[in-house]
Amino acid sequence: MKKAKNMLGKQMPYLTDNIVPIIFIAFTLLGFALTDNVPINYFLSELSSRFYRNAFIVLSLIIPVIAGLGLNFGIVIGAMSGQLAIIIVRYLSIEYLHLSGVWELFFCIVLALPIAAFIGFLTGRLYNKTRGQEMIASLIVGFFANGVYQFILLFATGVIIPVRATHPMIKPDGVGVRMTVDMGELHYSLQNIMKTPFMWTVLVVSVVLLTLVVVLYLTGRKRPNKENRVVFYVKVLLLAVLIAYSIFAIVTENKITTVKEVPTVTIIFIGLLCLFTELIMKTKLGQDFRSVGQSQHIARSNGINVDKTRIIAVIMSTVMASWGQIFYLQDMGTLNVYGAHTQIGMFSVAALLVGGASVRKATVSQALIGTILFNSMFIMSPEIGKAVFGNALLGEYFRTFMVYGIIGMALGIYVWNDNRKARITLDPIESNAQDN
Repeated sequence: MKKAKNMLGKQMPYLTDNIVPIIFIAFTLLGFALTDNVPINYFLSELSSRFYRNAFIVLSLIIPVIAGLGLNFGIVIGAMSGQLAIIIVRYLSIEYLHLSGVWELFFCIVLALPIAAFIGFLTGRLYNKTRGQEMIASLIVGFFANGVYQFILLFATGVIIPVRATHPMIKPDGVGVRMTVDMGELHYSLQNIMKTPFMWTVLVVSVVLLTLVVVLYLTGRKRPNKENRVVFYVKVLLLAVLIAYSIFAIVTENKITTVKEVPTVTIIFIGLLCLFTELIMKTKLGQDFRSVGQSQHIARSNGINVDKTRIIAVIMSTVMASWGQIFYLQDMGTLNVYGAHTQIGMFSVAALLVGGASVRKATVSQALIGTILFNSMFIMSPEIGKAVFGNALLGEYFRTFMVYGIIGMALGIYVWNDNRKARITLDPIESNAQDN
């Protein structure tokens, strides 16, 4: 009994640190158990489509967390920067340039860079003035930026900024941009460059990951203690099973091979952002991010320009978010000019927290896992609502409840864990003091 209790005590920190992803895994499995109306190929098609659209934006949240800025709800400003770039490029393309979809995408990415970088710089300056309250400041600055964004597009366009009144993107009275803008040639411009079958992509990615895991382990990047060996064996086993199943599905033409084709270039961009995030942490700038995130006082004592480092982190996050919003919207096909960006901050933060991240710690794997689990909930909640209550609409309401609930629960668990670890640290000190 005592041995079982000790074992449970050792596992408790792991369970408490990962309670949110565990809940979402259980939620997804519950959905499959309660309903037979979700074929696996449909589920994977929907999940993969949502993953391609959202992963880039969620990954843009990692660097501010590492730099001690917390959860950057202000990425909504990056999303607005991307939308401004799309509106400008689409207007010019229709009016003068008549660009192809790929060239429109290229110019959107290029134009979004200076817009997002400038706004990110101003936002970083603001965060330095509101030190310790960055998450609240990021929420407020998002609302303020939304007002400026609407002023520019609803009033300034056509009054201060000259535009052709009969342009299809401009409202009939010649003032302001319409509520929705057709993406035209920009729609699917990234996806259509190259596509590969789903299971072939899974096979290639699994082989690459298995090779990477083995090489990192053998070269000693990970300390070869007992815990790391167990994790290594589990990873190798899971990837080997995935490779074997992929080969089996391809050879037998299993129904899972009917999952939508993978937009290869989108996956490459997501992979490059993952690689960039990992590599930059090994540079001097990345070490500065970590130092500032751990202790600004110690970082300043070591000669690090804390304010400049924090501003760079915000600029990077804002630029990445603007590109992520461009990738998202070119997949959707229609730009909701005044609403497409409003929930992007909340949803992205919730997805990151679902992966097991916290206010002070976030990794690439947590962002990717969180994106998968969060979108699994979006797919399964209407089915669970229909199976349990006989009304799929209740599942739709459940989605919104879960978004805000995740953020509140994850922040609560983070504070509880901090207090628990503080008590564990203080207990031995108090015991020694009593003994003396």
